[in-house]
Amino acid sequence: MGDKSVERRLCQRFKIPGATVSYRKNRLFSSKSRTEEEFCPVLDLSRGGVRFLTQKPLKFKSKICLQLLIPGERAPLDLKGRVRWSTFNAGKSYKYQAGVQFNPYGLEKDQNVPQTLTKIVALEQKFVETETPAGPPKTSEFGA
Repeated sequence: MGDKSVERRLCQRFKIPGATVSYRKNRLFSSKSRTEEEFCPVLDLSRGGVRFLTQKPLKFKSKICLQLLIPGERAPLDLKGRVRWSTFNAGKSYKYQAGVQFNPYGLEKDQNVPQTLTKIVALEQKFVETETPAGPPKTSEFGA
């Protein structure tokens, strides 16, 4: 009865070929320069979060700092977020997939700077597929 493929997210997801993410977990007494993993392949991205491959499982609700590296861009995008899910990636070279929801955008503590949202919107416009979810755009074969 229910269609499991219905998209519930508010933000459109898109793929950026060659994009990677490096991350570190937020801990009380951790070094800010200590990266957990580098160059993890990004599966898809949206204004609200990112899905990527990783060799390590990520703990649900853990706070995380990301550096999103986009081919052709000069500087990586620094983002803060929270792990929403992590799952085993059976039979693949990367053992896990993870989903991270970005913190809100703003100027307060633990928020992502608004300029990052502007850059993500520009990337979305550049990389979003031109076809509609139902298929290619309809042609006016019947004159309508």
